[in-house]
Amino acid sequence: MGEFELIQRFFTRPTRHAVLGVGDDCALLAPAPGMQMAISSDMLVSGRHFFPDVDPRTLGHKALAVNLSDLAACGARPVAFTLALALPEANAAWLEPFSQGLLALADAHGCELIGGDTTQGPLNICITVFGEVPAGQALLRSGARAGDDLYVSGTLGDARLALEALQGKITLPPEVLAQTRIRMDQPTPRVALGLALRGVASAAADVSDGLLGDLGHILQRSGVGATIQTENATHLIAACAHSTGATGLFGLEISANKALQCVLSGGDDYELVFTAPAHRRAAVQAAAQSSHTPVTCIGQVDAAPGLRLVDAAGAAVANDFASFDHFA
Repeated sequence: MGEFELIQRFFTRPTRHAVLGVGDDCALLAPAPGMQMAISSDMLVSGRHFFPDVDPRTLGHKALAVNLSDLAACGARPVAFTLALALPEANAAWLEPFSQGLLALADAHGCELIGGDTTQGPLNICITVFGEVPAGQALLRSGARAGDDLYVSGTLGDARLALEALQGKITLPPEVLAQTRIRMDQPTPRVALGLALRGVASAAADVSDGLLGDLGHILQRSGVGATIQTENATHLIAACAHSTGATGLFGLEISANKALQCVLSGGDDYELVFTAPAHRRAAVQAAAQSSHTPVTCIGQVDAAPGLRLVDAAGAAVANDFASFDHFA
């Protein structure tokens, strides 16, 4: 199977939103009047972002999900995406489920594949996604203000538990590993929540490299600091344990510090961390309900720079948690 047969067989579909899709040197997109384009790219490299033996269907899902998560953090509606794909060989048995997983998620969000590139080489997937957001309404990292509440969507830590189990660092029962690996391999992009937070949240980012690291981007761009009340994050830790089917992380012989590490710096969660003024608390809860996405307030934004962790008594908690960095 040649390159163009591969593209035609697995990735060519009629356009719905684009003026021109797959088949020419360029695709053509026409933003709706009054809308801005939100554009993001993510690359997934075999052995770095996913295990070489991962199910290709779930890999197709994740490749697009991590990009849709960026649109969610911006409050943008998905429109289209391009796919650059390097393959060791044109293997139809691999390409069929990969394209099915990819396009199923694309269809669920009305996001169409409009172009890209294929080449032979080590497995590498790069997607660029395009979304629309009304002019001036995009959620940015730079809008947090002192006094804002600090929120996280969903639960955190399951993907980190799965990764450490697969690396042999911890032991999980097979049924627990299966459930946590779903969170690692098939994350749910919080697009509906991102749309609902437009005009409500003051700043947002997606949690891809770990909560503390991704929150740090908001604090830096906004010129503020934050305090996380670890007792408020207990819900996230408990939810992490509950979602794995365990009665508690300690029952799995995982220390309290390991549990906190999974929540605060685990990575691969693809939830949203966002800030909102205190007087918008009812609006935040309404956004959570309308998007069917739970949110938890875990702290506040401070005028003083830096990120602080405190316990229930207000005493400082040591912060030696490091988020993922490709070149660290």
